[in-house]
Amino acid sequence: MLTGFLKHYGRRIVITLPLLWLGVFFLLPLLEILQVSFSEARRGVPPFKPLWEFESGQFFFQGTVENYLLLLDYWEDYFGPVLNSLRLAFISTLICLVFAYPMAWWIARSQPQFRLILLILVLLPFWTSSLVRLYALIGILNTNGFINNALIWLGLIDSPLRMMQTDLSVYLGMVLTYLPLMILPLYASLSRLDDSLVEAAADLGAKSGQIFLTIILPLSLPGVIAGCLLVFIPAVGEFVIPALLGGPDQLMLGKVLWTEFFRNRDWPVASAIAILLLLVVTLPILYARYQDVQEDERETR
Repeated sequence: MLTGFLKHYGRRIVITLPLLWLGVFFLLPLLEILQVSFSEARRGVPPFKPLWEFESGQFFFQGTVENYLLLLDYWEDYFGPVLNSLRLAFISTLICLVFAYPMAWWIARSQPQFRLILLILVLLPFWTSSLVRLYALIGILNTNGFINNALIWLGLIDSPLRMMQTDLSVYLGMVLTYLPLMILPLYASLSRLDDSLVEAAADLGAKSGQIFLTIILPLSLPGVIAGCLLVFIPAVGEFVIPALLGGPDQLMLGKVLWTEFFRNRDWPVASAIAILLLLVVTLPILYARYQDVQEDERETR
């Protein structure tokens, strides 16, 4: 009986459980943030007043757009962190891609008995706390850290270099944290690459650069796109890395959100910022998906 039940409803259960998980722990909190963003500010009290009211057979909207208008009025205070977030996340994604691609190619082309070991080494940083790794990076980059002490001992510099609270320290922290998220999708894409295509191109006289640009890179684009999204999306809203490694010039939206939520206690404005951040990240993805659909339709005609 149980076997027959699983046979008829097993696929539905497998699909329903992840959707239910996403609905409860992702969609409902997102809807709650959206509701709070249209609520009136009440300092120190989370406003959970319903936005809609049903009375006399009609729906009435009880929300306000003042929180979004406030962001427009004080756009100079928020425009800078938005640009910083996009700039730091974009460059960090490019750096991760540059380092991750040859590493993923090397793992995909290594001997099968060594691939598992190499993948474990890639995932090994996730087995430790990111805070521990960031504090270790602080110890390396400090004015009295390992790098400065080594350079002074070698006689290359006379005074310590300032590496903390700069873009460099934030980029290093981003790469240290998100590099495995770039390597894994690239490895999955490159490991499915047909070696006969590369061999055929080489037999036809194509050089290594031509083979990479015309065969390897186009076939690995799904992995490149997946890896860039996995790095860019969390990097835009990053809070811990710029807070520990950055300075005032590296202020990002994650820090602004924390300030509005926990220091100013202004939940509606903080929720409005979170919704705008979500739109900034989501709209390019939706546009890229729309372009892919349009291209597929043109090819089928």
